[in-house]
Amino acid sequence: MPKAVLYRMELPNYTCGYGTAARDLLRSNGYEIDEHILRSRKATDAFKDKHHVSTTPLIWIDGEKIGGYTDLKKHLKSKKPKKKLFGRR
Repeated sequence: MPKAVLYRMELPNYTCGYGTAARDLLRSNGYEIDEHILRSRKATDAFKDKHHVSTTPLIWIDGEKIGGYTDLKKHLKSKKPKKKLFGRR
């Protein structure tokens, strides 16, 4: 089973929709997720400073930094085999 590391923000009054969408997308694609939830603004800001990013979530797959939710969608789409159309010219 492929492995992913996900850092996402879930504050007392706010849950990042992109973070939960990334988690759900990884699950639906069969990934084992090591999920880290940033539960305070201080923890979120420190994480973003450490990794030189301006937003969360942030995802790694098998040690490769993928990026945020949009980057994850692109990455997963590029990994799917392309359908071949037979008989078309």
